[in-house]
Amino acid sequence: MNDSDSFLVRPDPGDSRLTRRMDGIDHEGNPVEQHVAVEMALTLFLNGQEIVTMMTIGDYPDCLAVGYLMNQNMLTAEDEITSVEMHEEKPHIFVTTARRTDYEFKLKKRTLTSGCAQGTAFGDVMEKFDKVRLDRDARLKTSWLYSLTKAINTTPSLYLHAGAIHGCVLCEADRPLIYMEDVGRHNAVDKIAGYMRLHGVGPENKLFYTTGRLTSEMVIKTVQMEIPILISRSGFTASGVELARRAGLTLIGRARGKRFVCLAGEDRIDFDMDPGTVEDESPKHRRKAAE
Repeated sequence: MNDSDSFLVRPDPGDSRLTRRMDGIDHEGNPVEQHVAVEMALTLFLNGQEIVTMMTIGDYPDCLAVGYLMNQNMLTAEDEITSVEMHEEKPHIFVTTARRTDYEFKLKKRTLTSGCAQGTAFGDVMEKFDKVRLDRDARLKTSWLYSLTKAINTTPSLYLHAGAIHGCVLCEADRPLIYMEDVGRHNAVDKIAGYMRLHGVGPENKLFYTTGRLTSEMVIKTVQMEIPILISRSGFTASGVELARRAGLTLIGRARGKRFVCLAGEDRIDFDMDPGTVEDESPKHRRKAAE
């Protein structure tokens, strides 16, 4: 049974730092006032070395920094993080570890990725990907899926408040636990990875939900986080599907209302609920998805 109080982290659309009111006109020339998401350039340092500058809405910078480094294999589970310090005036964030990492080698193999709020991938991300063994016994009940999508869609969020935002949610059964948002889907997933590392949340029995496309980048990051089920309200790319099949990841897209499509790992799904009893998605959410 879903409980809205199950969230460990949820969006705060009332945070005045994350949106701004801006004036304009509509299609009929009438004056309008619109909430828009803000962006800031956050520069990440690892052990004093500048790594990357990320465009972000600016909340949970510690989680974003650590999650980015984890998902780029620049930090491992064995690395001891001794400090994460945010300098607001720059803004810069500094991550320090007990021992020196091999980030200098990884920086030589950097590739920019396409999509919303351009991301970065390093040349050896597949090194860990091919070693991960996802839980074959993990299950996804369709009743959980319907409950989760409804709960996530009805939770107050920056996505509903201002648009131009992607969201990612770590879930367990039918309970959404950690809901992060940002201007890029990769930032949102990195925030969750960082939160999991900093707060000792494991991947066991977890599901991952995203509003963004099911690209190779999203599949790789989910597999590296050792989460066996990835769900999206959006569509797929061919490379994303191929990598999901290669890793044994359950990949579900177009999850809106009673509808969804599974293109990988369908053996984990338990069809325990009649879709005819499920309400379709509201017009408000369909309009937002089209924006």
